[in-house]
Amino acid sequence: MLFHPNSDHIPFDASLYYFVGVFDIYDREETKGEELAHYNPNNNKDREALILKYCLDPSSKLSYRHRYKLMENLLSALKTENFNFHSYFENAPEKYSTMAWNETEIADPRGFFVDI
Repeated sequence: MLFHPNSDHIPFDASLYYFVGVFDIYDREETKGEELAHYNPNNNKDREALILKYCLDPSSKLSYRHRYKLMENLLSALKTENFNFHSYFENAPEKYSTMAWNETEIADPRGFFVDI
């Protein structure tokens, strides 16, 4: 079993949320929210900057096994017809989650993951 980095007992969740969960600004609207507001996720240049700065393990915490599992799950999702990429950008107040951009603001959620 693959565990979360720096843990011997917390299983690693290689869901696609790992890539975009960094855009959850719940209770950080004035700090992280304002920082992310400078980016337009529908603009190719901004999207590239977001992916490089936030989505691709910028602090290099993940081992090659963790990265492989993430990429494996991403590839599987991209190969799945009608996969719901919108759901990864949905706000979920009952789970204390507010995304910097909700699913209606991302013109092509699938394209966002393709770019990753």
